[in-house]
Amino acid sequence: MVDRTTAAAAAGLLLAALAACAPTEGGDGGAQQERTVTVFAAASLTEVFEELGERFDREHPHAHVEFNFAGSSDLANQIHEGAPADVFASADSRTMRSVAEDDRAAAEPAVFARNALRIAVPSDNPAGVESLSDLADPGVKVALCAEEVPCGAAAAEALEAAGVEVTPVSRERDVKAALTKTELGEVDAALIYRTDVRAGGDVAGIAFPEAEQAANDYSIAMLTGAANTGPARAWTGLVLSDEGAEVFDDAGFTPV
Repeated sequence: MVDRTTAAAAAGLLLAALAACAPTEGGDGGAQQERTVTVFAAASLTEVFEELGERFDREHPHAHVEFNFAGSSDLANQIHEGAPADVFASADSRTMRSVAEDDRAAAEPAVFARNALRIAVPSDNPAGVESLSDLADPGVKVALCAEEVPCGAAAAEALEAAGVEVTPVSRERDVKAALTKTELGEVDAALIYRTDVRAGGDVAGIAFPEAEQAANDYSIAMLTGAANTGPARAWTGLVLSDEGAEVFDDAGFTPV
């Protein structure tokens, strides 16, 4: 994996070349056809990518970004099976590595942000949860992400580091589903990313020391066979740019 600064510099050169070579409306009166960038992205990137998507569409009037948000492992499986996508953004390096090793990444993936877990509880915290050890109480209903999903793998790592065994009442396919269970009061707690706690509704987040040990690095790569390579490079460049880093920082991610 390459770091964000190196990748952003390369993306900047690509963006300059793209702007210089981009076709414009000519004397024949025909308008340039809009090109769509299909981005497969981890569910925890929903809010921040949608904000960047609005900026991208404003800055590139002849291009448009469309998202498929889901658990990173589900998205990787779709890519392995040949689903059409231009860019993949994963919530962990392990899942991105599986895509790269399948020769589906057109370039070395670049890490652009880091995220850590929090204990999410309904704002009134009816179960009185204060720490990871409270999640082991059989009377506390806990939702975790599926173990193959990055937030589930991070939860397993954090719980192991804390020496806490939890029997969840549900395993969710992505972090947003675990957040929803908490918002609706269907569970007393869930282990989700701090950014999703901030983006959520009627929930509160509880920090715990082991979260940083299980922090996930987010990475992005353009995919082989991308239908629109120019706009795909432009989108990747925005994610890796200083502008992108500011948006991630505001959302609670740690830019890298």
